Amino acid sequence: MNPSKVILVQPPIEDFYLTKKRTLPYGLASIAACIKKRGFDVEILDALATGKSKTIEYPEEFSYLKPFYGQKDVSAFSLFHEFRHFGYSYEHIGTKIREKEPFLVGISSLFTAYCNQALKTAQIIKKFYPQCKIVLGGHHPTMFPEKTLNCSAVDFVLQGEGETSMGLLCEALKTNSDLEQIPGIAFKKDNSVFISPPSWMKNLNSLPVPAMNLINYNFYQRKNRRATIVVSSRGCPMQCSYCSVSAASSHAPFRQRTVEDVIKELEMQTKNHDVGFMDFEDENLCLNKQWFVELFSKIKHLVAEKNIELRAMNGLYPPAIDEETVSLMKQAGFKTLNLSLGSTSKEQLKKFKRRDVRASFENALDLAQKYGLECVSYIIAAAPDQTAQSSLEDLLYLAQKRTLAGLSVYYPAPGSLDYQLCKDKKILPKSFSLMRSTALPLNDTTSRIEALTLLRLSRIINFMKHLKDTTGNIPEPEPFCDSKTDLSFDRQTVSQKLLQWFLQDGKIRGIDAGGKIYTHTADSSLTQQFIERIKTLTVAGVK
Repeated sequence: MNPSKVILVQPPIEDFYLTKKRTLPYGLASIAACIKKRGFDVEILDALATGKSKTIEYPEEFSYLKPFYGQKDVSAFSLFHEFRHFGYSYEHIGTKIREKEPFLVGISSLFTAYCNQALKTAQIIKKFYPQCKIVLGGHHPTMFPEKTLNCSAVDFVLQGEGETSMGLLCEALKTNSDLEQIPGIAFKKDNSVFISPPSWMKNLNSLPVPAMNLINYNFYQRKNRRATIVVSSRGCPMQCSYCSVSAASSHAPFRQRTVEDVIKELEMQTKNHDVGFMDFEDENLCLNKQWFVELFSKIKHLVAEKNIELRAMNGLYPPAIDEETVSLMKQAGFKTLNLSLGSTSKEQLKKFKRRDVRASFENALDLAQKYGLECVSYIIAAAPDQTAQSSLEDLLYLAQKRTLAGLSVYYPAPGSLDYQLCKDKKILPKSFSLMRSTALPLNDTTSRIEALTLLRLSRIINFMKHLKDTTGNIPEPEPFCDSKTDLSFDRQTVSQKLLQWFLQDGKIRGIDAGGKIYTHTADSSLTQQFIERIKTLTVAGVK
């Protein structure tokens, strides 16, 4: 065993899909930099940094989804089909850890839905290399330290942010010091569990620049150039009921790094590397206008002639957007604005504890068009006490706007106000693994079949927008005629024919790789309402 060796692990993920540009282990790189500063040898074992994936059986708790996702669809209206294991095998991880012989392994467990993969990673590491100590950190063990420690392979939990506590744990284990003095720690002690309060960073500017050199950028690429992440703030000052990092949640308060600190990191990330895509993972990138203007005035010079596309994929708050901010984003390299709308329903917005931002949202769309930026706009559907009719109105509203429609199916986020609401209403999913959008987790005032239908309708709207941009019009409805229709065309032509049939009879169809046409499971009342309403509206493109 190497008494100075620490390995930080990002576990595999098991789900219907993976968005790899959003799985870059930035948090582990930040923690790694702090551990290195204390003199330890650190590596990141990123189990997701591989193109390897394999189809696996639906877990038993997901079996109810088979009628919804059971057939493969190669059209533009496809959702999910196969459940997959993304990343290296658990055995590969165990073998790698055994070869490196670290004294401590830290495993990231950010999302409750994937906690089983984090725990299985811990179990396999302990099996292959029982000498090492294992610590889990991230949002899930922060919220459920005792449940996490029920796994015999887990020695410690670090609650909150791990930059300070992980380094202190390394030193305490090396010197056999008192573990109880480490902020945020939880561990089994005698016949009970010792739990200290979560540790939160007060001054983000005191942190060293994340050790991004430890990340495997051969995997995180876009168009053969490096794709990377920056986090310039943590937490959020807003009160949104569904969010686990809002001011109404159990998370730490909103904290923002100085402009100088962010620029220092950007200089290091872009100086000697061909970065082509950079995502700001902040919850509210432009809420503080003075800070934003100062930062992006410097960024536009820093990235000049580097042709780097910038993005804020967590969503921008429309009231914080004006012409100056949009102009700066365009100059800095933004091509798309991700806008957070939430809902258009005043009743639903009250439940979400959000303002009605339609006026500022429409202004942001106008500004985006003026500066040649595309938009993706996000709404939430199937939240507790939210109706499918309300979400349908949101989709129809977006159909008329110059933006793609991004519909997010609600899932309970531990630590949020709505998580407690779901618990009180006794509608929480039966297992942690179901707390994800793809599981259609709630069957409340919006049923699962309604949530699925809304998701498919959002795909239909976006395809209609694509047709407006590429052909200038949306085809007329046409009666379904399977036996007389040659569908050996390209994907767009096939999808256009499916759209024509849908607009005629309200049935959402798919087509498999062999050309067989079938009907998707959907709520007929919603689809009929949709086709009756959409014919009275003017669908807008995105360009």
